[in-house]
Amino acid sequence: MSSQDLYTQQPAEWSWQVPAQGSARFSWEYDDGRDRLLALYQKGKDKQWDAVRRIDWDLEVDPYDPLGTPDEAMSLYGTRYWDAMSERDRGLLRQHYTSWQFSQFLHGEQGAMVCAARIVESAPDLDAKFYSATQTMDEARHAEIYGRFLRDKIGMLYPVNDNLQALLGDTLRDSRWDMPYLGMQVLIEGLALAAFGMIRDTTTKPLPRQILAYVMQDEARHVAFGRMALRDHYQQLSDAELREREEFVIEGCYLMRDRLRGVEVLENFGIPTAEAAELTEKSEFLHLFRKLLFSRIVPCVKDIGLWGPRLQKAYLDMGVFDLGDSNLDLLMAEDEEVALRLDAERFAQEEQARVAEVEQAVAEGAATSG
Repeated sequence: MSSQDLYTQQPAEWSWQVPAQGSARFSWEYDDGRDRLLALYQKGKDKQWDAVRRIDWDLEVDPYDPLGTPDEAMSLYGTRYWDAMSERDRGLLRQHYTSWQFSQFLHGEQGAMVCAARIVESAPDLDAKFYSATQTMDEARHAEIYGRFLRDKIGMLYPVNDNLQALLGDTLRDSRWDMPYLGMQVLIEGLALAAFGMIRDTTTKPLPRQILAYVMQDEARHVAFGRMALRDHYQQLSDAELREREEFVIEGCYLMRDRLRGVEVLENFGIPTAEAAELTEKSEFLHLFRKLLFSRIVPCVKDIGLWGPRLQKAYLDMGVFDLGDSNLDLLMAEDEEVALRLDAERFAQEEQARVAEVEQAVAEGAATSG
């Protein structure tokens, strides 16, 4: 079945073209480059994996409860709409919300793949090009995974959110070579990591937990790469140039906070747009998500040297200023540990199953011979 048949509504256009600006840069300097970036490049090569083999796609997923989401986390919970819903309707609402979330993950990963390829093209240093080449492959794998999950397990896709598309477009249209780093590696990837982490740590379902844990293991490297490359570059910029980038960050953060809410889901259930937005804004779950949303972005922005008065004021207004002191290295180390621990648990279970199978065969053989 074509994915076009799975969309809740047809996208405005099936092929989105963003006019590219800026220069493709070649470097004839083939020395070893920066040790830190080359170490990440080596890790990027070592950590490549096959989504077909590493993820257990045989695990069943109930499309009407894909994540084990509690009723209280649904934005309609406690409203007259929720009370009027049958259990089937509530399951359908869960399916739509999961489809909307993972569809935005899918579209964002395709954007990340394109941005990583742009960095290969435009970064002035060969070591940055090397690493971005491994990231391009990572993002392709992530898009493959989310696409398969939506197609085979959920059976439904949502078009890209208008505001996510706008941020992707602004990131790609800018001719400055560092903007794909800033827009994608810091803002969009930071947003994604927060969303991935919240679902990974709360879902009761094994397949989405596997998917998110393994994707986050890759993303931790990507954020580290962006931090290193941008921190080095921004130390060389003038105050005016830094302010321009801070304005881009401020606009992007407000856009993500205020517009990525899943109102489209409620509209598909016949709720008027204004009322859908009002109900969503009252959701305690959304308020928690917004706080967590910036847990990866704010410390990264501060770390790369974008911490001027206007940006600090914006984060105070959003109520996330204190996140600037979060330990980003610790968060990323935890992402790595979760994935490794999940692998260890799965392999141990598989080994136990093999041992039990052998013991049963031996027992059956002994009984037959007796």
